[in-house]
Amino acid sequence: MQLRVRLEQDEDGVYVATCPSLPGCISQGNTEREALRHMREAVRLHLRALAADNLPLFERGPVKETRIAVSV
Repeated sequence: MQLRVRLEQDEDGVYVATCPSLPGCISQGNTEREALRHMREAVRLHLRALAADNLPLFERGPVKETRIAVSV
């Protein structure tokens, strides 16, 4: 199974990984490689927990991502 993972580097230099199709499934690492390794384990655990609770494995429905401008 292949899932899309989003990697972002935060202000402290830590890489944060999220999986858009599994809301709440988040991990991190000091390098991209470490963050992805941790994310693989997070996804496995997340899917097992959903299955154990008889919940759908993936969120259904369209998701739209966009950007907004904000004045500060």
